[in-house]
Amino acid sequence: MSELINVNHQRVKTNGIWIHVAEQGTGPLVLLLHGFPETWYSWRHQISFLANHGYHVVAPDLRGYGDSDSPLNPNSYSLIHLVGDLIGLLDHFGEQQVFVVGHDWGATAGWYLSLFRPDRVKALVNLSAPYFQRSQTSGVVDYCRELFGDGCYVYQFQEPGRAERAFARYDYLTVMKKFLLLTKTDYLVAPPGMEIIDYLETQSVLPKWITEEELQVYADKFQESGFTGPLNYYRAMNLNWELLAPWQGSKITVPTKFIIGDKDIGFESIGTREYVTGDVFKRFVPNLEVVIIDGHHFIQQEKAQEVSDEILSFLRKFTMD
Repeated sequence: MSELINVNHQRVKTNGIWIHVAEQGTGPLVLLLHGFPETWYSWRHQISFLANHGYHVVAPDLRGYGDSDSPLNPNSYSLIHLVGDLIGLLDHFGEQQVFVVGHDWGATAGWYLSLFRPDRVKALVNLSAPYFQRSQTSGVVDYCRELFGDGCYVYQFQEPGRAERAFARYDYLTVMKKFLLLTKTDYLVAPPGMEIIDYLETQSVLPKWITEEELQVYADKFQESGFTGPLNYYRAMNLNWELLAPWQGSKITVPTKFIIGDKDIGFESIGTREYVTGDVFKRFVPNLEVVIIDGHHFIQQEKAQEVSDEILSFLRKFTMD
């Protein structure tokens, strides 16, 4: 926790809402974008590391999370909204071009910021969530249900209130443990008649990379803010499919490093390894470097130093004096 003593906190008005950011350091701006179900705190190891190496690090709570505003309408969580929030942050800090580092949903936001506004992104480092070309025929929700059935977590998260009610059967610390300590390597599909949160195990022994106190920081924050905002990202997936039609076939030209753990969800079982090491990914992200490391989904916490080093080595290619 000591490395977070010098982190400054503020709320910034952007795109019609208030976004909370954690901030440290001076130099070129690096935007750190968290995923589900996390907050800015998921970057606690990288914030001071990058700040100490000469960067101005800004880690927001994305809309719906933590101390940021949480609009009620699920349609307010489209990728257009998320990218709009980020553009407003860059304008607030007076930066024309920045480095972007994203994980999970934060990586998705990073992909689309780079797709929509490549003029604002110097280089991108994304973790765990590859860029997939939009299907011409159906959205992600229909695809997941077709492939995995009603137990697919993406499908279960669609109905407003359903996942919230299921999560509420557990205390917030247990919910955090079920997600953040996830060791399942298959895609998250609950057996028939079971909710995904009931299917996820609760680890009785913590791994070395996270403490009870750190998990409690997340639990306390979600107890304040709830899970509806974060779940609304999934509820906007069908809307995203409709909105993204104009970018069908577009490429992400920003220089990119993609980092993924070899035990991430579905890495082996649904063909992610073949995809990220094959030609199709590189066709849509031509300026791409892929790094596969030993680890699971929440890789920037589990393998904090290795991921920090990978981020820094890539950023340095574009910050040479």
